[in-house]
Amino acid sequence: MSVMDTTSNFLKTIIQEDIDSGKTAKVVTRFPPEPNGYLHIGHAKSICVNFGLANEFGGECNLRFDDTNPEKESIEYVESIKRDIEWLGFEWAGEARYASNYFGQLYDWAIHLVKEGKAYVCELSADEAREYRGTLTEPGKNSPYRDRSVEESLTLLEKMKAGEMADGSASLRAKIDMASGNINLRDPVLYRIRHVTHHNTGDDWSIYPSYDFAHGQEDAIEGITHSICTLEFADHKPLYDWLLENLPVPSKPVQYEFARLNPNYSITSKRKLKMLVDEAVVEGWDDPRMPTISGLRRRGYTPTALRRFCDMTGVSRANSQVDLAMLEFAIRDELDKSAPRSMCVLRPLKVVLTNYPEDKSEIMRGPFHPQNEAMGSREMPFSREIWIEQEDFREEANKKYKRLVIGKRVRLRNAYIIEADEAIKDADGNIIEVRARVIENTVGNDPEDGIRAKGVIHWVDTATAVACSVKLYDRLFLTENPGAGDTDLMDQINPESLVELSNCYAEASLASAEVGQGYQFERQGYFCRDEASGSDLVFNQTIGLRDGQGKSFA
Repeated sequence: MSVMDTTSNFLKTIIQEDIDSGKTAKVVTRFPPEPNGYLHIGHAKSICVNFGLANEFGGECNLRFDDTNPEKESIEYVESIKRDIEWLGFEWAGEARYASNYFGQLYDWAIHLVKEGKAYVCELSADEAREYRGTLTEPGKNSPYRDRSVEESLTLLEKMKAGEMADGSASLRAKIDMASGNINLRDPVLYRIRHVTHHNTGDDWSIYPSYDFAHGQEDAIEGITHSICTLEFADHKPLYDWLLENLPVPSKPVQYEFARLNPNYSITSKRKLKMLVDEAVVEGWDDPRMPTISGLRRRGYTPTALRRFCDMTGVSRANSQVDLAMLEFAIRDELDKSAPRSMCVLRPLKVVLTNYPEDKSEIMRGPFHPQNEAMGSREMPFSREIWIEQEDFREEANKKYKRLVIGKRVRLRNAYIIEADEAIKDADGNIIEVRARVIENTVGNDPEDGIRAKGVIHWVDTATAVACSVKLYDRLFLTENPGAGDTDLMDQINPESLVELSNCYAEASLASAEVGQGYQFERQGYFCRDEASGSDLVFNQTIGLRDGQGKSFA
């Protein structure tokens, strides 16, 4: 399976040069998520880049969980991440790895730095440490504990490890340069005290390494050749390199940065996504309105469409916003070619065909795909009473209205032409039923009287239709840059991002609709059966039939 396009980018150029020069014998990359939430569309891009490069150059890609922050991490997130990567079509090398597997080695290296005089235990509080750090325009100043003896720092570090010191009472810091123009080099924290149970190591540790201390050393342990990160880690690269140079690591990986995926009308902050979940703005991490991989899967997006979207956005060094319509184009284009056709009435209105015998029933046939005969056809029962869409009938209408009108004709998809005679209303004046007549001998034929139908509508047979629910989705946010500046993210939620319809009717062939299979509801859009609905027949709208923005990415 091809998982990356064949176009060049700067990362491919770097790797090819490393191979040609003999610097790299075998490419080894890694995808290092923190298990503190579900993966989102931005992670999909990183997955495609890291796994795709390894595959293209005949190498390997490791899956490594950077689980150094136990307060926010859980097995639920670990399992969801594995599931998403596999669903996207990638395989990691060997067993999944964890930063926590290396805690013993990392601690030994922390001791090494202390003994070399390159790290010390600092007892500044978090607020004090911030004050000492300085600003972007002013240098920091040395901690009063910076020059304490190696022996004292080792003793305190051992007490930290043994759980004898309270959270926040001390930290292990690298001794680099408090006047550095790069704040990441101003004696960064390597270890902090956390009396928290870890999902993988239990209560074995009372101190945990910082991401910056763990990341490069994990790369070195695993023999990563190209450590590929997004641009926000560019300022961390000098620290990444400093640690590798000052520790007896088994290899020297090199970090490279590329622009992260920033789609409009979306957010890719796990903190903000978690807020949407915690405040019940959405059903959960896999809500089909969420930009998570699990949400996109539940909505009916396919791995191939998501990978194609990631390819379309390219790999560059410059941050930019990506139009979400590119992803919508990718899935619409795929489903147009592959989705079986069917009919579903979302807002039903009953039509009684008064000249059709009550005891008669016929089988109409319709293709599963009009351009793909190999997909075959489906049977659609037809009898005296059918459902049509409420919006497909009017008592009176102008010539532009091409659907059913009193005294006018319309063709039923793959069936007869009918003519409406009367609208039946309830006590409040609402139309509850339409009386119409079948025009004989018009299945696949024009009427013998020469009066042709002006339009085509979809329908389902009331006797055999299956009841279902349908969820119509729109973008979760009303603005292109939700949460930007001083705006309140919650004020930008689209109140119509979800419309639930509970009294829908689908043609009989959809009774056995498969989860994960995309269907085109003719004249409606593309839908899939909701994987979270159990035995209930619930369909999620994936995307409409055409781009409402009028854009094309072909």
